[in-house]
Amino acid sequence: MEEIILRDPYQPKHYPLLVVISGPSGVGKDSVVQALAMREDYAFHFVVTATSRAPRPNEVDGVDYFFVSEAEFESLIHQGELLEYALVYGQYKGIPKQQVREALASGKDVIMRLDVQGAATIRQLIPQAVLIFLSAASEEELVVRLCRRQSESETQLVRRIEMVREEMLHLDEFDYVVVNRECHLQAAVEDVLSIITAEHARVHPRQVIL
Repeated sequence: MEEIILRDPYQPKHYPLLVVISGPSGVGKDSVVQALAMREDYAFHFVVTATSRAPRPNEVDGVDYFFVSEAEFESLIHQGELLEYALVYGQYKGIPKQQVREALASGKDVIMRLDVQGAATIRQLIPQAVLIFLSAASEEELVVRLCRRQSESETQLVRRIEMVREEMLHLDEFDYVVVNRECHLQAAVEDVLSIITAEHARVHPRQVIL
């Protein structure tokens, strides 16, 4: 008689996730990612961007950026080995696929912090990715945060606010929205962790293929 092997429901198949944290400027993407990095009870890989510019003092290769030559970067482009990239002020920046492959192969969930345009690119390339849109409690609160930076002229600030309004129109393209309220960072972090926990409990899990 042919042996019948039943699937053990107590040992669900584990597939690591590719999680994109995105949202408009000033919403606190960096703060949320930094707080996630402090959680020792979760095994995450935080994506490191590659750049063709030279390292600045105190920057560490493989930690702050992967520093490569312009020729090496262009080779990665031609080989299709970048998830996304851009040429900004004559310098390349992009995300190498290899580090993501290695992290996923190790079983770690991969966390990527991207702007809304970058998140759209990842959605097209990797539809199995989990896209989380980070929002402020209100436009007024977000404007206050942008003003608090004091890093832009009034004209630049007005343009930034217009961009925020445009980016909010892309909310429906995401899987989840998390509100990062003023002075409630930890609550937003817990919401993100809850999403990740729920995704791992799916009966039909996402399987990222690169």
